Amino acid sequence: MLCQSCAWSKTRIVAKFPVYDLAAAGIKIFLHLFSRSPEKTHARCSSTEIGLRVLSCTFEISSMRPIQLPEPPSPTARRGTPDIFESGVHTFVRRAVVIGNGFAASENQSIGLVRALGLSDKHILYRVTRPRGGANEWLQWLPVSLHKKIYYIVRTIRGYSQLLLKSQEKKLTPLPSENGVSAGLLAVLEADVKKIVNFARETYEKEGPILVVACGRDTISTASSIKRLASDNVFVVQIQHPRLHLNRFDMVITPKHDYYPLTPEGQKQVPRFLRSWITPREPPDSHVVLTTGALNQIDFSSIRSTAVTWHDEFKHVPRPLLVVNIGGPTRNCRYGVDLARQLAASLLSVLVSCGSVRISFSERTPQKVSNIIVKELGNNPKVYIWDGKGPNPHMGHLAWADAFVVTADSISMISEACSTGKPVYVMGAERCRWKFTEFQKSLRELGVVRSFTGSEDISESWSYPPLTDTADAAKRVHEALAARGWKLKV
Repeated sequence: MLCQSCAWSKTRIVAKFPVYDLAAAGIKIFLHLFSRSPEKTHARCSSTEIGLRVLSCTFEISSMRPIQLPEPPSPTARRGTPDIFESGVHTFVRRAVVIGNGFAASENQSIGLVRALGLSDKHILYRVTRPRGGANEWLQWLPVSLHKKIYYIVRTIRGYSQLLLKSQEKKLTPLPSENGVSAGLLAVLEADVKKIVNFARETYEKEGPILVVACGRDTISTASSIKRLASDNVFVVQIQHPRLHLNRFDMVITPKHDYYPLTPEGQKQVPRFLRSWITPREPPDSHVVLTTGALNQIDFSSIRSTAVTWHDEFKHVPRPLLVVNIGGPTRNCRYGVDLARQLAASLLSVLVSCGSVRISFSERTPQKVSNIIVKELGNNPKVYIWDGKGPNPHMGHLAWADAFVVTADSISMISEACSTGKPVYVMGAERCRWKFTEFQKSLRELGVVRSFTGSEDISESWSYPPLTDTADAAKRVHEALAARGWKLKV
């Protein structure tokens, strides 16, 4: 018979320990019996009674109906679990390789795409360089590998090397930058297909695949070779139409006007025997992304951060601020001193409606063109002409300008200006031909540019939906990676 002084009932035990298992119940009972002083509790309990009590209570608990707990969640239903444990390291793209050609217009497009994908601080720049200067300027149409072989042979022939390669080689364009600072580049190396392929293979197990982004004619061979030799380890994006079979790349991003040669108007301008060499060979397929203009680094975020960086430089500049970007003539957009005089006269006409004007020249601007602009406008108190010294204010101009005037020859400069949503006036569009005409036409149809005539009132602003080519292309890259079972990890 159980000790009555304990006043323990089976009901109390069941109520107090309804869900405990057998071992837990035994421990609880043991602690209850022996935690109090013997003179206050269980004074009359013999060891036999204590044992019977433990067995009785334990039996009662062990005879309770078990409670069925819910099943643990499946792996697909888990939340808060790092993605890497669900999919594995190989499905994530954490880094990028940019294949450049030393020209800012091309490398800016690649770095703009990498930035839009969130990898601006996780990419390496490799450059494909070709000999320049002297007779090398006549060999630019050759593939880079063949050009370098010819250059080497000529250099070894005494007497001819001084004659053919007399000019000093041009310097490479400085690294594309954001707000005057190198845009997250880890390194700049000479493009070597074998080294890049080995790098992709050897680091794949630990770091996952690599996004390879290339732009420009000189990068085509390198990018396609990387795709061919390391297709399981890389995703290759070629910017600008490569004039090759497109299946040599995972994705091609190119302006719509690159397909102008396939239109009836374009076909009339190309001799039949040249069409396969200078025009796309087939219409765009599913892995071709068509843009209006050139990719760039301009969006709301970059404009806002750049405005802060250049605040002290521009905070006291009288408004409205008109920024003038002058390029240089090309084979498809020819002009000279006549356009320079026309531009200077038009700028003088609109000065009355401007608070200030800031003018920049590109590396392609002929000296005779810049001389006319400086002569006609250099002494005007409202006009500032950048002399090429000190930090390049180009990004600051894009952020702080109220309106732009851009010469028609530069697709890159026009595309950047049209990505701001601010008024853009184009000078000399009527002098362009071939696919450049199609580009200017598409911009006018979208309402993002107007011709610069000199009769404009710069204080009267107008707006339009800015070009979002880079963001749109980045979205397509995300989709293509997902279709392959990969995704970006930023």
